[in-house]
This record gives sequence, structure tokens and C-alpha cells, in this order.
Amino acid sequence: MGFEYFEIERVEKLSKKEFIENYYKPQRPVVITNQIDDWPAFSKWNFDYLREVAGDKNVPLYDGRKTDYTKKVNEPDFTMTMSEYIDILEKGPTDLRIFLYNLMKEVPQMKSEMKWPNLGIKLLKSLPLVFFGGQGAKVFMHYDIDFPNIFHIHFAGEKQCILVDPKETKYMYRLPYSWICNEDIDFDNPDYEKFPALKHVKPYKTNLKHGEMLYMPEGWWHYMKYETPGFSLSLRSLAGRPSNLFKGFLNIAIIRYYDNWMRKRKGQAWLDYKDNESIRRTNALLK
Repeated sequence: MGFEYFEIERVEKLSKKEFIENYYKPQRPVVITNQIDDWPAFSKWNFDYLREVAGDKNVPLYDGRKTDYTKKVNEPDFTMTMSEYIDILEKGPTDLRIFLYNLMKEVPQMKSEMKWPNLGIKLLKSLPLVFFGGQGAKVFMHYDIDFPNIFHIHFAGEKQCILVDPKETKYMYRLPYSWICNEDIDFDNPDYEKFPALKHVKPYKTNLKHGEMLYMPEGWWHYMKYETPGFSLSLRSLAGRPSNLFKGFLNIAIIRYYDNWMRKRKGQAWLDYKDNESIRRTNALLK
């Protein structure tokens, strides 16, 4: 038996006032449709276009394996050209993903084909990041290291998004010194015997299609699954809450470096410790 999901609210194009009052201030997720219909990217961005403008660019790729202790936080598994990667996407299911890639730094003309949503929050214009995945590819459940507010805009195909309120972090089997949950959890089919605290989680779900934008508030957990090959653009702002801004600073400046150092020093034993400790700590709450 899987989770019982709540549907993320869906609305048509929002004004600045509507977004700030109804979603940003209360930190509520929402799917916004018709918000980017006037972007040139809305009609131009597809796989054929990316082959044309970015086909020769080397891109970072990740697969579906658990974290490898020999790699640093967010270090890719391997690289290939964008054209080679798109060929793989179009051949059939694959777990290969592009994650946190600043494609527009490599292809500046794409930046002129988008617009910055005027919804009342200051977005980091140096960090428009893209995410790609093949049919069936999954992005592990995590929250972002720097606690940003995120506009996640999907292009091509369909993508399932599952979100969990940060208030439920205590039930999420978060790994120590990290911002991901225990990677043995299958969020499509959770094992409640091994991970009983998940019974207390009340996740939200939606499916994004071309041109739809998901607002993810600060610190919300998210898990993504590509129903078809596709790609998304994430626009982000700094955390607006001082406590989240401080926690994000600690993650970036100290904790990720400590985790990398422990991987190098302890190897697989460090990752095993984190797995076991996430289970011990979380299940202890139930007692």
C-alpha cells in the first residue's frame, strides 16, 4: 500500500499580489498554468532545438545508483555531449539524468528566450538551472541545500512531482549531515515495516506538463519521476526566512565539506553509518 496523496492546488496565471499573499507568505506550493505562454521558450524549447543550439556541449550525467562514497556531493557519474544524451532519451526508458546544470551559461541565447517571472520575489539571475530525465528516471527525495524558493518550469512531456512539508522532516529518515532521505526508500512503494514513520507523512502530488510552473517553498522535500523524456528549468531566490538562510549557509559553507571529508576518510562505512543512523533516529521518535 502506498501513500495517500493530496493534490497540489492548480491555478491560472497569477498576479504579484495573489502569489505573495496566497502562496509565498504562507509557504504553500502551487502549480501555475499559462504563466509563461508569452516566452519565446514556450514554443521553441524542445529536444530538436537543444540539439541545434547545445548539441556539442558536454553535460553532467547521473544514474539511479545510490550515493558513491568516492564522489563528492553532487559530483556527476559521467559526461557526454547533449546530442548523445538526447539520442539515449529518445530510444526508450533510461535512468540517466542531468541535474543542477547551468546550460544557459554555455548557451547564452537561451537566456533571451525566457523571462523572469514578476511575482514579487527576487530571483538569482545567475542561476537558471536545468534538469533532464528519460522515461522512468527518478530524482531522489531531497530538499535543496540552500533553502531557496523555486519556480520549477517543465518542458516536453510529463513529469510527476511529489512534495512533503518540511514540518514532517522528523518522519522522513533524513540522513545525518545531509539534505536527502534514506536512499533505500522507494517513494512509489514505501516499505512501512522498515520505515514505519512514513505512515505519518502526508505528501502532495501533481503532474507537470509542458509550460506549467510549480512553486516549491523553502525547505520543501521533493521527489520527481519522469513519465516521459523531458526537461525542466528551475529559477530560485534566496530563502526569505532568516532561520532558513542561516541553515542554508551552514550547509554550503561547512556541512557539505565535512560530509565530503568523511567520505574520503571513512569510505563506505560513513555512508552505512548515515543510513543506519537515519533509521535509528527516526524510529526512536515513534517510541
